Amino acid sequence: MLTPTRRWRRLLGALTGVAVALGLTAGAAQPAAAADAAPRAVTAYRHTSEAGDWIGQGSAVAYTPSTASITVEGALEVVRIRVENDSAWWDVVLAAPHGEKLHPGVYRDAERAHSATGRAPGLDVSGQHRGCNVVYGQFAVHQIEADASGDITLLDATYTQRCEAPDAPVLKGVVKYRAYPLSFTYASDPGDYPGQGRSGTHTGATSIFALREWGVGGLSWDASGKRESWSALLVPPTGERFEAGRTYRTERGSGPGVAGLDVSGFGGCNRSHGTLALTKLARDADGTVTAFAATFEQHCEGAEPALRGTIHYYA
Repeated sequence: MLTPTRRWRRLLGALTGVAVALGLTAGAAQPAAAADAAPRAVTAYRHTSEAGDWIGQGSAVAYTPSTASITVEGALEVVRIRVENDSAWWDVVLAAPHGEKLHPGVYRDAERAHSATGRAPGLDVSGQHRGCNVVYGQFAVHQIEADASGDITLLDATYTQRCEAPDAPVLKGVVKYRAYPLSFTYASDPGDYPGQGRSGTHTGATSIFALREWGVGGLSWDASGKRESWSALLVPPTGERFEAGRTYRTERGSGPGVAGLDVSGFGGCNRSHGTLALTKLARDADGTVTAFAATFEQHCEGAEPALRGTIHYYA
């Protein structure tokens, strides 16, 4: 197996002029403290390794800025994540296909980053002086952002890597750098009309999310992807405004002491009842909601089957 030191010198040479360390370590500057119950950016790394995987040696690891230095360098064409403390180090390289830039989406048939052929995306996970000669893998970019100079300022990605053979034991990992959660999951009972008895998960790699104000204090949220379109209308009880940490009794239309909840997907309700729990809520200086997290349960037409879900919109 290849020791990765020399190949990093070649790869970093290609990044000259654009690479910049954006480390987030214990004691380093972090985003300003969020208000109570408001979302906080997450920086973390973890992976799990099957028995026989050369890189991870069959173990699992997890790091946060309190246990390791987690830094990012590169740009939208090639980004490198470095995780290091006194006893371990890990490197993850994600490279866009030739001539492209990384954006939210799934990158399949990834080859070793510094020697990818044709238009294949690049992936290279190494650590503890262990690296792959040949990589078979894929990765998903859920969120990625860069500043005006091209430096990466936010990254949320997952990867799957196999060394030397397409059926080799697998290494799976999660990379988060100053990222906010963005997802929608749902589970529908048999007989539930909006969910048609199905379940699913939407992330930034597969779907587009939108949030808008609705009336006075209400929220209109949408998710589109994977041949599905979902929407949710959330309205606080009459005379109130939404608060984090509260669970509301819901009907399709709001009223005194009752929040409005109307979630539709493969269909919708004429009338409904259920619950809505707002776990996080962030507002800007004008009081406009910019991020929220919630769980819900909705029953259509007074029936027993339910649609249950969890929404994370940058929170």
